[in-house]
Amino acid sequence: MVKKTCFLLSALLIGIIYSSSALAIDSEVTRKTLAGLKGVYVAVENLQPNIKKYASRFNLTKEQLQIDVEQRLKKAGIVVLNAEQWLKTLGRPMLYVNVNTHEYEKYWYSYTIKLDLQQIVMLETNPKVKTFATTWEIDMTGIANIGTLDCIRANVGLLVDRFIHAHSSVNLKKQ
Repeated sequence: MVKKTCFLLSALLIGIIYSSSALAIDSEVTRKTLAGLKGVYVAVENLQPNIKKYASRFNLTKEQLQIDVEQRLKKAGIVVLNAEQWLKTLGRPMLYVNVNTHEYEKYWYSYTIKLDLQQIVMLETNPKVKTFATTWEIDMTGIANIGTLDCIRANVGLLVDRFIHAHSSVNLKKQ
């Protein structure tokens, strides 16, 4: 019982420390890779089976996350590309959203939300080689129980807002 209590307290402390922290590659240099983007394709990864049955109560689904992300981007004036447009867009910029969850105790989940901007890049050492790479990213970790899973959806929104801010910082609109 003492071991379980210590584990729970440790997990709770970690959750408090990390629930609002974001680990990121969001710097002046990586923001420059967002300059001139004509839009982005949004790809949301499937949620893991361990959380789906509880998450749906909070409308935390792959489909709803896709809608949320796209609406936020459009509201900010960022063009959301469909698959056909994306294939024709230079660099093929894709905003990739992944929510990774782990049930560490019954009804308690640790989670990591990862938002990446991926695009085609060329190697400096061999410009003939092109590859798809992450040029900007931000992550967030936290802890939620089955009654607070809505915080995951809200935190995806916060990270999308960070992307929008990064994007707008290098793509000033002419008025």
